[in-house]
This record gives sequence, structure tokens and C-alpha cells, in this order.
Amino acid sequence: MRAEGLGVDDQDAKERPYLPIAEHGLIGDLRGAALVGTDGRIDWFCAPRFDSPSIFGALLDAERGGVWELSPLCATASRQQFYVPDSAILITRFLTEEGMVEVQDFMPVLRPHDAQHRQRLVRRVVAVRGSMRMRARVAPRLDYGRARHRTRTGRGEVRFISEQLTLVLRSDVPLSARDGEAHGEVELGEGDQALFVLDVGGSAGDDTSAGPLDPGEAEELFVGTAAFWRAWLKRSTYQGRWREMVHRSALTLKLLTHEPTGAIIAAPTLGLPERIGGERNWDYRYVWIRDAAFSLYALQRLGFTDEAEAFVGWLTRCLARTGTDEEAGPLRAMYTIDGDAELPERELAHLEGYCGSAPVRAGNAAACQLQLDVYGELVDSIYLFNKYGTGISHTAWHDLTQIIDWLLEHWDSEDESIWETRAGRRRHTYSRLMSWVAVERMVRMARQRGLPADLVRWIEARDDMYRQIMEEGWNAERGSFVQRLSGKDGPACDVLDASLLIMPMVKFVAPRDPLFLSTMDAIQDSLVVDSLVFRYDPAEAPDALDGTEGTFSICSFWWVEALTRSGRIEEARLALEKTFTFANHVGLYAEQIGTTGEQLGNFPQAFTHLALISAAVNLDRSVDAAGA
Repeated sequence: MRAEGLGVDDQDAKERPYLPIAEHGLIGDLRGAALVGTDGRIDWFCAPRFDSPSIFGALLDAERGGVWELSPLCATASRQQFYVPDSAILITRFLTEEGMVEVQDFMPVLRPHDAQHRQRLVRRVVAVRGSMRMRARVAPRLDYGRARHRTRTGRGEVRFISEQLTLVLRSDVPLSARDGEAHGEVELGEGDQALFVLDVGGSAGDDTSAGPLDPGEAEELFVGTAAFWRAWLKRSTYQGRWREMVHRSALTLKLLTHEPTGAIIAAPTLGLPERIGGERNWDYRYVWIRDAAFSLYALQRLGFTDEAEAFVGWLTRCLARTGTDEEAGPLRAMYTIDGDAELPERELAHLEGYCGSAPVRAGNAAACQLQLDVYGELVDSIYLFNKYGTGISHTAWHDLTQIIDWLLEHWDSEDESIWETRAGRRRHTYSRLMSWVAVERMVRMARQRGLPADLVRWIEARDDMYRQIMEEGWNAERGSFVQRLSGKDGPACDVLDASLLIMPMVKFVAPRDPLFLSTMDAIQDSLVVDSLVFRYDPAEAPDALDGTEGTFSICSFWWVEALTRSGRIEEARLALEKTFTFANHVGLYAEQIGTTGEQLGNFPQAFTHLALISAAVNLDRSVDAAGA
């Protein structure tokens, strides 16, 4: 990605404890992930899994969260951050009049499905020119800063030992330990290197020595990890105009994949606010059926069939574990990496939150919500896999038919729907739309494969859903499909909702149907601001949460795709290029964009990156077809 400097002075960073969300890059090993700031600190890292308690959590509390600092001792330095091309290896440069130093950060991944995988954070410091004195401070705070640990020093290593986890820090820089932290300084001349490796491992009683640090081993890990990512990315079939952005998004989706299970998480962070100082702070380290299903679609479009097959395997195991709760239904909106539907939400009251944005929540109470739209996203993803992949099993089909049986009895219920509002259940048009998708795709699969199905009942229900959306989801005065159905809620709803931009994407309406074109016009007038799109207006549709929010990046890419499909190609190209400018310096997106272009919400978000891939791929195809 772009390697230009960020124009940030180190002294400024020292005076403000929280970096902007966008000033981070992501590294990971397909089990966990870490955020590396442009100032050289790792301020977010959960281990050994994405959903484990944090080890470094200064992103949510500068004092109590824990951090790994690695920075020059000089007063000022300009900084740059970029990825090694086609990889998940991140480089942070520090530049002064005296010299330039690179910090190379990565989590080693050497081969797919490695049974011998060891989780490590590797930080290699290289003096490119001149000289610079570097300072390291490793201050873990285990279990979100709640667990006590002790330190033990040895030859070339410091151990951080708690009841649950032992961390082993190895370095060729002399280290001292005090107050539960490790400290070290080193003067680097041109061509010199310093190595730091943090092993995530055993229990408190593990006395096995990690041994002295071998610089040759670090080089092998660097080369092997770069080779792994490049080999993976070579499988991409995308050769279009926006290759750099699409491939960075693909790498991001891969980084959010838990390889041992095939699960795809929504984001690696929790608690990052949708508004600074606000309460919209959620835990996204789980598998949203909706997000993962769309991710499956994006990965399949790029030719990554192994990931698609692994995720369908995860889905199949989830389907086999579905319960019979009549209220919640057989399918939940989200699950843990292991497929557990219980995600009790709790506040981490000892953490102040990013820039004071409290409460910080772990777990997510939205797991208990009824979100009927997930049935459509689930079945659509399986339909696509069945069409373009190896096909679903008999067991999976049997489980799907049982789920559809439940949906046919409950599709006309009130629910919380895609945006997971906490204002109570409503009759959401989007949920009806995706319920229609669920049944329609089941009909297609049954016919394509000759699978056993109650087609008469399914088709009758599908058509009832279609008619209800057309009759109750359309507001003639507004000239648009709207957020909620009319009728039971009293006066006809006139709230616009950007989720309805996907109507032609799921084949519910033709993209140039006058009803959809009119809906686009209404959304453009009310929710679109120079290519950026709000999901809805909370003033018109109160969601029981205080404060405003930014534009939703996934909705912005949905807007691009709606423009594309409706034939407004040049508008779509401009909107896409504008939306690209809101990526951070290494091409990553958080959930939302604020009023001054700042990134807000959990970071990076899979949902946004998959929408980017879909928008770019479809626009490429349309531009080629138009000869533009």
C-alpha cells in the first residue's frame, strides 16, 4: 500500500495517549491479531485467540491496558507505515536528521493448517542509514488488565507468568525487568539489527527455556511468512483496475479468519466507539452469520475456494448444534469462534475506554436478539457455495430444511434486524427481504440438485413475502422502500434505510426497476453525503442509544454497487474512488467514517472490506462491458 509519511511528530504522540484509530496497521497469524500504531507501539493484542482477553490493551485504557512500545529516544521523528507488498508484514519507519530505522512487525505463519504452529509476535528493528537509539518497553496487562503476573529473567529472556498464561520475551538487546515490565535500550548504527520475539505459550508451571535468540531464525520467519502470504494471494483471480485495494481487503479478510475452525470474525477489536465519548461501543470479535456469509461471497468471487469450503464446514457444524428455542429460533445472529451462541455481555468497568469512551463491553447481548435477516444471508452463502463450490452434504441440506420450516412459521414476526438496535422489535423490511432470499434460494437449490423439498409450501410463502414487501414496504409519498412495514406499527413508516440498496444484488428487483431507482433517489437526497452513506437517521428512527454516528462504510460501497447495477457507471467510478480516499494509510477501514473523515468503530471491519471487493469486482465488469 501507500508508503508516504504520515506527517506526525513523535512528541505529539507522547502528549496524547491515544492514537487515532486509523493510525494502525494489522498483523496476525490466523489465530489472533495485533494492532501496531504508527508510533511503533502495539496497543491491542488478544491471545491466544481473537476472542481471548487482551494482553496489550492500551487502545482501551492508556494506563491500565498494557502496551509494547518500540520507538526512538530522540525528541522528534517523522513516521511512515506500510506493508511489505502482498503480505501481512508491517513496516514502521522512523526518520530523523541522524538516521532512519525500520521496525518490521509480523506474526509468523509458515504453512497452511500447521499442526506445529507457535504463536509469536516478531519485531525486528533495522537501521537503514545513519544511527538511532531505540527504546523498548514491554508492559503486558493480562486478562484486560485484571490479572496479576510476575516476571522472571533469564539469559536473553524475560518471562511474564500468570495463572492462565505465560509469555516469553526473547531479545538480543539486554533487558531489565521491574514492576511487571521489561525495558531495554540499544544504539543502532547503519546495518545493525535488534530482535524481539514474544512467545505466547504455556502455563505458570512451564519452566522450559526458549533458548537464546538466533538472528538467522528471525530471518527465516520473515522470509517464510512473506512467502506464505504471497503464495496465498497468488490464488486470487482478480486482475482488475483496483487490484491494490481489492487484494489488501482480501488479505484483511484472511487475517480475520480463524484457520483451525474456518470461522470469520467481524473485527479483531472490542469497545472502539462509533462516536468519541459515546456509548455505542461493542465487542466484534465474534462470527456474525451476516458478515461471514457476505465474506464467503467475496472470497469466492476472488477464487479463494478453500476458505469458502472451510467456512461452510464451520456453518455445517453450527447448523448441527442449533436449538429449538421458539423465541430465539434455531439460528442466532452471531456465534463464538467455536460455534457457541452464548455471549453474555459485561462491562469492563476498570477500563476508561478509547479516549474516555465508556462503557467498554466484552461479549455481545445482540446474540440474544431475533434477527430474521440472517436466515437469508446464511442460505444465500450456501446457495453460492453449492453452485460454484463442491456442493453441500445431505446432512447440511436436512439441517437447512428444518431451519426453513421454522422460518416459514415466523417470518412475519417483529425483530431487531441488521442494525441490531436496542429500541425493541419492529417489522423490518430488510428482514422480510432476506427471508424472501432464504426461501427463494432453497427453491433454487432443490430444483438444481433434485433435493427433497416441500416446494409448493415454499413457493407460496416466498410469494407472500414478495407481495408484503411490495405492498407494505413501499411508501408512495416518500417514493421509496422504507425501513419498516406499514400496518401494525400504526402510520406508514417513512424512514429511509441504506440496507435496502442491496435489493437488486439479491435479485429481488431489477436494478433499473422504477421503484428501485426512485428508492436510490430518496436515499441519495437524505442519506448520501459526497459518496458516504448513513445507514439511517436516528432522529427519524430512534434506536434507544444516545448520540449520533458516522457514515457506515459498508453502505458507501453498497451505494457504489447500486450505482453500477443501475447503469450510472461514471458516478459509480467517482464514488468508489472517493470512498477509497477514506481508507487509512495501509488501506484498512473501520466500521464508520466521522464528520472530519476520521475512522470510528471497531477496526478493521470485515463487513466493509467484503463490500469493497464486491463493489470493485462488479464495477470492473460493468466498465469492461460498457467499453469505458
